[in-house]
Amino acid sequence: MKSCLKMATKKLLIAFLLTYSCFTSLSPKHSTVHAGTFWNPVVRTCVVAGSCAVILGGAPCLKIVTTGDECLVERFGQFNRRLGPGWHLVLRPFESVSFHGTTREQVLDVPPQQCYTLDNAPLKADAVVYLKIVSMEMARYEVENLSEAILNLCLTQLREEVGKLTLDESFSSRDRINRALLLDLNEVCRTWGVQITRVEIQNLEPSPDILAAMELQMAAERRKRASILKSEGERMTLINEAEGRASAQLANAKAMGEGVVLAANAEKARQKIEAEGLKIAIETVAEAIGDRMVGDADHDINSKKGQGKFSQTQSIEKAMEFLALIRYLETQARFAAGNGTKVLMFPSKDCLPLTHEGLRGLLD
Repeated sequence: MKSCLKMATKKLLIAFLLTYSCFTSLSPKHSTVHAGTFWNPVVRTCVVAGSCAVILGGAPCLKIVTTGDECLVERFGQFNRRLGPGWHLVLRPFESVSFHGTTREQVLDVPPQQCYTLDNAPLKADAVVYLKIVSMEMARYEVENLSEAILNLCLTQLREEVGKLTLDESFSSRDRINRALLLDLNEVCRTWGVQITRVEIQNLEPSPDILAAMELQMAAERRKRASILKSEGERMTLINEAEGRASAQLANAKAMGEGVVLAANAEKARQKIEAEGLKIAIETVAEAIGDRMVGDADHDINSKKGQGKFSQTQSIEKAMEFLALIRYLETQARFAAGNGTKVLMFPSKDCLPLTHEGLRGLLD
C-alpha cells in the first residue's frame, strides 16, 4: 500500500512539473506571436490537456529500482535486459517487469518436521537457511518458485542427514549436519543462481517417551560416576595408607638396623677401651710387684738374669690374681645391692687359680 501511494505521488509531481513548464513556455510574454492571434483560452486548454495526457500516459513507463534490488524486463514475452539501481524507462505495453528481486542476503525459515534417526528414534528438527541470489536470470527462468524449491530441498536433505546418525550422535553432530546440508544445497542451488551462505540447525526435539528415557539414563550415569568416584577415592585412601605403613616399617627397620650397628660399634669400642685399660692395669700392677720383688733380692749377675725372667712372670700372675679378686668383689657388691640376695660367698686362695689359669692360657 505504501509503495503504491509513493508511486502515485511521484507521478502527480512529475505531471505538475511538466504542465507548469509547458504553460510558462507558451505564455504571451515569452511568445513571439501576438497574444490575440495564438494564445487564447482554447489553445491554452488544449495544450494543458495534451500535456497532462502525455504525462499521465508516460508515467507508468518510468521504473525506479532501489539499491540492493534488481529487475528483469521482458519485451514481447522474451527476456530483454536487467535493470540495476536507478530510474529506468519501460516501454509499456511492449515491455514489462517480469521479476523483481534483491541481491541482499535473505533468511529462509525451515519449519519443524518429523525425522527418524538411524536407530529409529523419532525427533522433530527445524533449521534456518541463509541465501543470496547471484544471478537474477537463473533465479527467474531456471526454477518456477525459488523459495518453495529451496525449502523442499532443505527438508528432504535434513531428513536424509538425520537418518544417517543415531540419536546420541545427532545431538552431538550439529556441525556435521550443518556442513552436509550446506554442501548438498549449494550443489543444487548453484544451477538456480542462488548461493547458500549458511545453514543452521535450530532445534532437535525427541519424543516425550525418549526424553523420559534419556533423563533416566542420565540419572543412572550420574549415579554410576558417583559410585566410581567413591570407589576410586576409597582405593586411593587404602593405597596411601598401605604405602604409609610400608614406608613407616621400612623407616623403622632402617632406624633399628642403624641402632644395632651403632650399639655394636659402641660395644666394640667399649670392649676395646676396657681391654686396653685392663692391659694397662695388669702391666702397671705387675711392674709394681716386680719392682718390689727385685728390690728385696740380693743375687749375683747370672742369678739376676734367671730370677728377672721368673720375677716378671710371677709379677704378671700376681697382678692377674689381684685384678680378678677386685672384679669378684665388685660383682659380689652388685649382688649384695639386689633385693633377692641372701648369701654372699667370698673367694679364697684356692678358687682364684682357676680364674688365673684361664687368664694365663689366654695370655700365652
